[in-house]
Amino acid sequence: MSCHKYFIINQLFLLVTVVLLLLSCQNRNYVEHDEPETHELLTVTAQDYIINAEYPASIQGDQDIKIIPRVEGYLQGVYVKEGATVKAGQLLFRIDDATYRAAVESANANVQMMTAALNKSQLEYEGKKELHGKSIISDFELSLSESDLGMAKANLAAAKAALSSARNDLSYTEIRSPSNGVVGRIPYRKGDLVGPSMQDGLTVVADNRQMRVYFSMTENQVMRYISDYQTLSETIEHFPKIQLKLPNGKLYNQPGHIESISGVIDEQTGAVSVCARFDNPNGMLLSGGTGKIVLPTEISDAIVIPQESTYDIQDKVYVVKVVDGKAVSTIIQVENQNDGKNYVITSGLKVGDLIVAKGSSYIKEGTLIKTK
Repeated sequence: MSCHKYFIINQLFLLVTVVLLLLSCQNRNYVEHDEPETHELLTVTAQDYIINAEYPASIQGDQDIKIIPRVEGYLQGVYVKEGATVKAGQLLFRIDDATYRAAVESANANVQMMTAALNKSQLEYEGKKELHGKSIISDFELSLSESDLGMAKANLAAAKAALSSARNDLSYTEIRSPSNGVVGRIPYRKGDLVGPSMQDGLTVVADNRQMRVYFSMTENQVMRYISDYQTLSETIEHFPKIQLKLPNGKLYNQPGHIESISGVIDEQTGAVSVCARFDNPNGMLLSGGTGKIVLPTEISDAIVIPQESTYDIQDKVYVVKVVDGKAVSTIIQVENQNDGKNYVITSGLKVGDLIVAKGSSYIKEGTLIKTK
């Protein structure tokens, strides 16, 4: 046999071998695809369920009072430290009062002058009144004297008002705490020029014995509570006790209660503002802090499934249903609030549906499924 013929036979043999191998692989893949996979399955049921929903919250003292000077001047003394606990009436700052003492003295002297002028006008009026009674002077002269007396009284009243104002300004050079509380940051020091135009003030005194915690709920979430009662006040009264989760993930050791629910829904966000109140006997909560309100919410006849039975693709949540023994990927809608372990289903599943309990993200569409 010639070399050329031998080469052609070898090539044909290799081609046939490759075709047979490909057919064998295709057949093996087809068989493997048709073989059912074993998975743990879950039958969907309904139950009454309580979600410990979490809402981002901001914490404020019962009173956060900015300490803004009522007069202008140079700080003469700072008598508290940042973070100090103070009582109502306690001296916090002192402004140089030399100018204001001088103003009081000047106003006091003016009062004395106006008092003397009034006494003089009073005597003149009494004299002219006597002369008028004897028909020695005319009605016009008596009226002029009476007008002078009235002007003197008005001048004295103005002088006394100016004295009172000067004394008030002098008293404002001593800046005292308007309430019990904790002193915030103090960015100013002795010698700094301060005054009423300061927007942030000298500091803030926060009354932290009780704290207000503000958070927002959606209209639907609020309506779950309101629909059970006649009025908003009754709804607030029957709200369950709530807890506060601190930034470190721990729960605050004092329970709280809902104090108010806004009667207005924000048009842009659709949210309702809610205020809760917490006791703060040990000062653990700080005004201006953050946390999360933990609010138990009961849902009747809820469809609840483990989060491990779902998977996410582009912000959509999926489960794998088993329909006629085959895998069917299904989009579901879930409540925004969850406990981190389970989802409450709002649409996409019904009671009696069969779903894959674990590992659903690795199952291909149409795969045959059998129960583990």
